[in-house]
Amino acid sequence: MAPRVSLICPMYNEQENVQVFLSSITAILESCQVTYEIICVNDGSDNTLERLLEQKPAYPALRILNLSRNFGKESALSAGLSVARGDAIIPIDADLQDPPEVIGRLIAEWEKGFDVVLARRVDRSSDHPAKRVSASLFYKLHNLISKQKIPENVGDFRLISRRVANEIVRLPENQRFLKGLFSWVGFKSTTIDYERAKRHAGTSTFNAWSLWNFALDGLTSFSTAPLRLWLYLGIFFSMMSFLMGCYIVFIALFKGIAVEGYASLIIVVLFFGGIQLTSIGVLGEYIGRIYLESKGRPSFIVEDEY
Repeated sequence: MAPRVSLICPMYNEQENVQVFLSSITAILESCQVTYEIICVNDGSDNTLERLLEQKPAYPALRILNLSRNFGKESALSAGLSVARGDAIIPIDADLQDPPEVIGRLIAEWEKGFDVVLARRVDRSSDHPAKRVSASLFYKLHNLISKQKIPENVGDFRLISRRVANEIVRLPENQRFLKGLFSWVGFKSTTIDYERAKRHAGTSTFNAWSLWNFALDGLTSFSTAPLRLWLYLGIFFSMMSFLMGCYIVFIALFKGIAVEGYASLIIVVLFFGGIQLTSIGVLGEYIGRIYLESKGRPSFIVEDEY
């Protein structure tokens, strides 16, 4: 019989969390009195697969996907979605920062008829201050420039129905920003609030550079505003240059002009050189995404399933 609920947990070097994660999740799901499966996706970890295989005899509902290498969290989540059989699917991290106790509330809202139940963090004091500030700035900037809004302080932890999952799985793109895709597909949704805890063990693999690249993926996946910005800047500076040219001609004809202004000339050249390089960089981000999509490579490869 197909499980009622599927939990998807991407894992990268989470060997210290495997046992406590499985025991905590199983206890909560048993209390919800639903049939379930727990899909753990090993995303090219060092020892996580071994810990999962050790625990499998004690947890019959555990399914293990072992990817052929590290593809990243978005790809690992996509792999889990592609094999999930439940009527409701819940992505969750192994570090237990998203409390398993919230799962019961997610299921309760889903049973009321909602296809998407968002879990919103109302307290992020467990996160580093720099991460809280950067996350807030990202949400505000993304929702400012993108037509497709994503809810603030909502991560991957949520519940989606079977039909929502089916729509996401069949999307052809392989460079995926799932927070945006979850929002893009639509369907009837509601939100519950919860407080995020500290990691049970280990350290986050998302450093400042990873978060920066993740933010770039989000901004370029759902908005062309950065490209349009440089069009407007180009028009603005072209108009300014035209007006400045008219002014110089006027001064030269009626007042004469001395040979001076070397410093200001260099500043202007360097300024516009920086503008041009930045605009080329923005173009490069979009061209790079087109290049990767044009190859048609899958976003993940499953080496084994246990």
